[in-house]
Amino acid sequence: MGRADGLRPQLSVVREMAAAAGPPELSSAVSRCVRPHNIVPRLQQGRYTGHGPTRVSQIPDSLLRERDKIAKWNGIPHLVQKLYENSQPNNDDLLLCQGILKEIAPLLSMEAMAFVTEDGKGAQESKFPNTHIFDLFGGVDLLVEILMRPTLAPQKKKQKMSEDLIKDCLSILYNTCICTDGVTKRLSERNDFVLFLFTLMTNKKTFLQTATLIEDILGVKKEMIQLEDIPNLTNLVASFDQQQLANFCRILSVTISELDTGNDDKHTLLAKNAQQKKVAGPSRAEINQVTLLNIPGFIERLCKLATRKVSETAGTSNFLQELEEWYAWLDNALVLNALMHMATEETDQSSSTESADESVLAASQLRSRLPQSMKIMHEIMYKVEVLYVLCVLLMGRQRNQVHKMLAEFCLIPGLNNLFDKLIWRKHSTNHVLHGQNQICDCSPEISLKIQFLRLLQSFSDHHENKYLLLNSQELNELSVISLRANIPEVEAVVNTDRSLVCDGKKGLLTRLLQVMKKEPVESSFRFWQARAVESFLRGVTSYADQMFLLKRGLLEHILFCIIDSECKSRDVLQSYFDLLGELMKFNIDAFRRFNKYVNTEEKFQIFLNQINSSLVDSNMLVRCIVLSLDRFESQTDAVKVTEVISQCCLLSYMSHVENRLSFLFRLINIIQVQTLTQENVSCLNTSLVILMLARRKGKLPFYLNALRGKELSEKYPGFLLNNFHNLLRFWQEHYLNKDKDSTCLENSSCIHFSYWKETVSLLLHPDQTAPCAIISYIDKAYMSVDKDFSED
Repeated sequence: MGRADGLRPQLSVVREMAAAAGPPELSSAVSRCVRPHNIVPRLQQGRYTGHGPTRVSQIPDSLLRERDKIAKWNGIPHLVQKLYENSQPNNDDLLLCQGILKEIAPLLSMEAMAFVTEDGKGAQESKFPNTHIFDLFGGVDLLVEILMRPTLAPQKKKQKMSEDLIKDCLSILYNTCICTDGVTKRLSERNDFVLFLFTLMTNKKTFLQTATLIEDILGVKKEMIQLEDIPNLTNLVASFDQQQLANFCRILSVTISELDTGNDDKHTLLAKNAQQKKVAGPSRAEINQVTLLNIPGFIERLCKLATRKVSETAGTSNFLQELEEWYAWLDNALVLNALMHMATEETDQSSSTESADESVLAASQLRSRLPQSMKIMHEIMYKVEVLYVLCVLLMGRQRNQVHKMLAEFCLIPGLNNLFDKLIWRKHSTNHVLHGQNQICDCSPEISLKIQFLRLLQSFSDHHENKYLLLNSQELNELSVISLRANIPEVEAVVNTDRSLVCDGKKGLLTRLLQVMKKEPVESSFRFWQARAVESFLRGVTSYADQMFLLKRGLLEHILFCIIDSECKSRDVLQSYFDLLGELMKFNIDAFRRFNKYVNTEEKFQIFLNQINSSLVDSNMLVRCIVLSLDRFESQTDAVKVTEVISQCCLLSYMSHVENRLSFLFRLINIIQVQTLTQENVSCLNTSLVILMLARRKGKLPFYLNALRGKELSEKYPGFLLNNFHNLLRFWQEHYLNKDKDSTCLENSSCIHFSYWKETVSLLLHPDQTAPCAIISYIDKAYMSVDKDFSED
């Protein structure tokens, strides 16, 4: 229905309702339509079919009042009708409209507060009748019209809307969104309205309400918006103060993160590859990342936000304004609980016992401390959003550009200065480990730690800037290690700009190691801490980097967690196995330290049991041991190396070919093409490493024949080699793709990628007489190597 339809005489409305009901005569139609209980079904039918009334202006006022008394609608339909009449272009009394909204708002805000405090799961009509009725009678669509009307009116006829009217419209829309199913999704489909909302963010008084509504809408929007479509985006961002910019990061996080679940580690690589083939060119998220990087001064401001101290934040003008800003963050009660806990904690620290009179004084002190606690929590929450945006940008295609800017604007030294006082000022209680794309309802302090560790992981991973995590003395220590080992100093260490590294007595990496050792055994922070430290070691193996960490007792700490602490978390164990692999790879001193710690058969068996309990989790460590053993065996002229090989229980165990074959068999057996993910594809690469090293020694046919023998002993001929053949065909399709970066495989193994490709080609050779071809070891009766493994 157009706007003019709402001005027709009431009789025409009745006729229209009759027409929607069917072909009977008008008199009977009128009779049916005036029945009060028919109003709601008619409106619902009109909304979903387009036939019949779709808003309150099409229903007689007398009928509304009669039905209201029966249904107890609290006068909401009548108020919506009044709002419609007073907001029309030829009768737009905005002052009167604002008065009507003041009557509607409390009815809806009570339900919204109930939704937040009771942790409402799914908006139901029975639980939130007021918001449902407001939407059903066209209130939501009407507010959208009112907000957007200035953009539709001729320039000369534009009537300026008051800030209070805009705030009331936005607040009512937000409350309706969270309490009524489908409203947010409907608004998200109005792309013109979504982009219009960004223009309201220029007004500081309506900023928070606008930002909160935009965030909710973008969270359910099917298609990601393009940031470049936002009118005057550069000027808009430039107009934000630092607090507004931090809030804006909550919105940006939705626009620069890939919506596709294919980024989840649990999603199959087949599906990912198929999706990549369908999508040509950069995704919307990637385009939005470029748009942000092109905004002058954007990254610099984020770095200042991320590293500023609480004492540097601008004080709010009054407590009520601070409370209003706080309210915008109340996505759930966790925030308020955290705030009160902090304030109470500060009071408890001042006195452990008090009299009844003193309790009154304590309550007064609590109220006086609340603003400071709020200030700290505000800063923590802002940093969570800022660090998330920086982390996503660090993982994008413009990674090198982002790295350069983060170094230039001293992000890492700034975070180092905040580490003890804000980021890790105390150990948090344990929490559930979340995946990268899972919704997290952790407290702000826990979220800050996780985002901080994710940022360190992204910052250090395969990049020379990782040495900015050290201070000048620690960089000198790396140089001394290289000098004493008589090996060339790492070029990246030499080239590191000392003016950009951490200052103070300890660098950020050293601080992280210290809190890592103090973390409770079952804390899932251990997972993120281990990932962050591992990323420092990833890339080309550096003896100096390894020794720097070994000297600080990292290996012994990891072994304690794996062997002695009885850690049961698979995620934490996987992160420790991966870290141990990077720490020990090719390092004879690390294996000596291992043997010194694992000094009994009982300890060694516990360690092996942990490895064997889940090869998906431990296969990177298995790869490290196999590669290291091969390297050491080629250096038998060194007395120290020969001694360690003969004495180290781990190297001795892996030197037995039957143990390597056992690992190979299980690695191939636990994966299939259809179940390959980013998490378990490493099992395929580890099995390839074992076979490449066998090929170097001319023993590849021996290993293939052993696999065939294993099949026969299991009385399932062909099942293992057919599966391995399919896995290698997929490997070619996956890793020989022009977009794939092969340097990770080279760095992790110190085997040139050309040798990887040659070995796979040999194994897949179609000649059934070739000694290194898998097909030569499968009987024809059991052969199914041409199976199509592609997914639509």
